Amino acid sequence: MRQIRNIILVIMGVCLLASCYNHGPKTPDAWDLTEKQLDSISFFTTHHYTQNYNFVVNTESLPLSDAPGELAFDTLYVSSGQRLVVADIQTIPTDSIDSVWVKVAHDQLVQGWIRESEMLEAVSPDDPISQFIDFFSDTHLLIFLAFLVVVCVAYGLYRLNRRNAYIVHFNDIDSFYPVLLCLLVASSATIYASIQMFGAETWRHFYYHPSLNPFALPWHLGLFVASVWAIIIVGVAAVDDTLRHLQGGDAILYLCGLAGVCAVDYVVFSVSTLYYIGYLLLVAYVAFAVYRYVHYAHSRYTCGQCGARLSAKGRCPHCGTVNT
Repeated sequence: MRQIRNIILVIMGVCLLASCYNHGPKTPDAWDLTEKQLDSISFFTTHHYTQNYNFVVNTESLPLSDAPGELAFDTLYVSSGQRLVVADIQTIPTDSIDSVWVKVAHDQLVQGWIRESEMLEAVSPDDPISQFIDFFSDTHLLIFLAFLVVVCVAYGLYRLNRRNAYIVHFNDIDSFYPVLLCLLVASSATIYASIQMFGAETWRHFYYHPSLNPFALPWHLGLFVASVWAIIIVGVAAVDDTLRHLQGGDAILYLCGLAGVCAVDYVVFSVSTLYYIGYLLLVAYVAFAVYRYVHYAHSRYTCGQCGARLSAKGRCPHCGTVNT
């Protein structure tokens, strides 16, 4: 089992170092650019997408006009899940609602114009990472998950505690991987919320052009992506170490409790950081988790008779020998 874990960790490390990065659209030398190309680059800098960028429709139907602004006289609709490509972009200063109009096309027959603000509310970038970000950035989803997760985990921990089952932070096993996993989830949620507050534009650019390579991103985004990779690697190690310490139903219950605690950490720290409380909570949580592990879970002694690890001196629960 230890060899399997080491192989998985090596594979994940290789994937991390070999991740691809999208450097964005290549542009010719600045001296050779036309006025239209300069406008396109300027638009890309502020809006983070330009012509030939791909979107996916998220709403039930998206209306497209046959012409921009007041010239339109007909409308067609594209449905949810259909892919669109940006064909043209025009600025209409007389439009009081939104001066930017975007022409998108699904195919040769289905194409039309729409205001940028209306389009962006109904589409997401055609990239699985961007759509994953969309899913976990939904405010209503976070509120619902916060309520659901806290209630379910509180009830689950109560039931497990009554059965004297193993629970991370409370009746923990002698492995630091589960504790480290919880701390990584809490830290990643805090970094994620901080980027949304203090680096909104860099996060928006990352949203349109995501990368899994932390070394090809600004330091704060790279730190967040590296923490996500660390969660995956430590998560595998935590599962492997749990199966080494516990067997059967105890291992399953412990891992379910660990997943629940991680879910609570994600919801609590991603929401509380938006109100600046998360930073204090993170410091307190780290101190609490490390204290509980060092004083209650970590085995500092070994039985002189059978070699079993003990958290304190005294009678060995395995062979009955009194260790002094």
